[in-house]
Amino acid sequence: MSPQMSASTTRTEAPGALLTPSEVASMFRVDPKTVTRWAKAGKLSAIRTLGGHRRYSEAEVRSLLNGVPQPRDSED
Repeated sequence: MSPQMSASTTRTEAPGALLTPSEVASMFRVDPKTVTRWAKAGKLSAIRTLGGHRRYSEAEVRSLLNGVPQPRDSED
């Protein structure tokens, strides 16, 4: 194994890993703005960074890709 691992390789091994909108978009083969619309519509839960950027739970994204719905906490 190479001493230099890509960020996505390192990220997928971490528990509770978070993905950027671009990473999620590439997994679903859609535009990143579509991922943002999904989050605004409540179809995908987003976590906001201190800078206001959205991040998505890798576990939730992978379960959606596999067709398994995952319960989400309400943020009301």
